Amino acid sequence: MKTLVLYGTTEGQTRKIAEFVANRLKQRRDNVTLAHVADAPSDLRPDDYDAAILAASLHAGIYQEPLIKFARAHQERLNLMPSMFLSVSLSAAGKEPEELRGIAECAERFKRETGWAAEVHHVAGAFRFTEYDFFKRWVMRLIAWEKGVKIGPSQELELTDWDALAEIADDFRTRAASPRKASTVA
Repeated sequence: MKTLVLYGTTEGQTRKIAEFVANRLKQRRDNVTLAHVADAPSDLRPDDYDAAILAASLHAGIYQEPLIKFARAHQERLNLMPSMFLSVSLSAAGKEPEELRGIAECAERFKRETGWAAEVHHVAGAFRFTEYDFFKRWVMRLIAWEKGVKIGPSQELELTDWDALAEIADDFRTRAASPRKASTVA
């Protein structure tokens, strides 16, 4: 199976997540194209693939604009093929109903704005203090403190559940490769 894994990232955790998913699919002998949406060739199109996985990180309720534009431009094909969207955020690691409702609303807004009826999976991101500017580092420390997370000034804290992500990738791949793929994935 030929699969596109396209991602948008700010501090790098979504890249790591996309690489993990791409490698997981390659282990199953899939032909995988992994690309950062900002660096992707202008002629990159889902039409050239059997399945597509798009991933983006959520910052202040917004995903990376280049990924939004790609999904919007190719929503017709994405809706016809096995495809899924990985929404990466710190809130995905939480258990608070309000936070979970908030990220679900962001994903639904993304789907409305792009016209892509994506299968969405929320994946926990990471605190990347070494990647933040002074202001963002201060805000992220406040968020960590509010969540009861203790972390040093130069530490990073990865919240991604790699086992759960492996299950998501494996399940998607199984359904995408099945003969009824158009009706079972999306």
